[in-house]
Amino acid sequence: MELPKKLSQKIENRKQNQSLRSLPRNCRSVDFASNDYIGFSKSKSIFDATHELLVSKNNVSNGATGSRLLSGNHLLYIETEDYIAKFQKSAAALIFNSGYDANVGFFSAVPQKGDFILYDEYCHASIRDGIQLSNAKAYKFQHNDYEDLQRLLEKCRSERNQNAFETEIYIVTESVFSMDGDCPEFEAILSSSEKHNAYVVVDEAHALGVFGASGEGLIQSQYLQDRIFARIMTFGKGLGCHGAAILGSQELKQYLVNFARSLIYTTALSPHAVATILVAYRHLEKDKNAVESLRDNIVFFNQEKQLQGLKPIFVRSKSAIQSAIIPGNEKVKTIAKQLQENGFDVKAILAPTVPEGQERLRFCIHSYNTKAEIAQVLQLLATFVFQ
Repeated sequence: MELPKKLSQKIENRKQNQSLRSLPRNCRSVDFASNDYIGFSKSKSIFDATHELLVSKNNVSNGATGSRLLSGNHLLYIETEDYIAKFQKSAAALIFNSGYDANVGFFSAVPQKGDFILYDEYCHASIRDGIQLSNAKAYKFQHNDYEDLQRLLEKCRSERNQNAFETEIYIVTESVFSMDGDCPEFEAILSSSEKHNAYVVVDEAHALGVFGASGEGLIQSQYLQDRIFARIMTFGKGLGCHGAAILGSQELKQYLVNFARSLIYTTALSPHAVATILVAYRHLEKDKNAVESLRDNIVFFNQEKQLQGLKPIFVRSKSAIQSAIIPGNEKVKTIAKQLQENGFDVKAILAPTVPEGQERLRFCIHSYNTKAEIAQVLQLLATFVFQ
């Protein structure tokens, strides 16, 4: 059966704009594309330890058999959530099937009708989708612009004073932004939030395994966890496995169990998936070498892009995400292809994923990248950009 004409036209428009997406084939190039920042997805020791943990508990289940509220809340969930809460210095942790599910579940359930959500304009699509499902009023503030955030807080306070019923304000941001790799100034955000009695929610997807002595994330590394209403920790990046957890109070956990539809109405993660999360967290706490190697490579990457004269085209970042702005879908795709042909897996990020004129090459740095690989890929980039 043919695709409806309206849908076919949308595909054709993508082709004409050089922005048509397709699923890539796995390649054996040098990895500067994946979110596996500290190599946990390829760790044999984590793989073996997960199997050993399941055997020790005589757990041979292939699936969870149902949602967590029916038959799927196996004992590994409780053990893993307790471990995560302790490691992350949080009162409670609640595991979701993915970071997307966690964000959609939280933002569709927590902010209520009449409440306000103020979110950074660069927040991830999963946050935006959750906000769209909410009955709260939502306003975006300019990226990391605290004066714009303050303006919106004043606007919300004015509207709140006019309402006959109680309303809340939620400020939403990320600790590391997925396309730019930059970070907010949290003291500025928290100062404003506390002045206006607002709740701060932070997505730490790209900070877990990257920031902090044990890879605990940016918020905890700055000792700010007690001033944050909720943190979303995603495991498919730094931990190299799957799933996510929302960190917060016991009351927040209880509320989400009762009202977060993406938790209530889906089959739970398998025992193997949850065991992998637990083992990865244990590995993160005990073995700091990977986190230290990643931090060293990030410093070297920043030094090398300066030596190659590339600093002006890169977004300022001290995270594992380094983005070189190369405007135009066709141009950035061409340079990405040239790097790939030379054995480096570097991906082009195209409009409309990023705004038109902000197309980029997105380099993800890893603990297992060598200094020679970093130097070579940046030398090639300089050649292709400046030729």
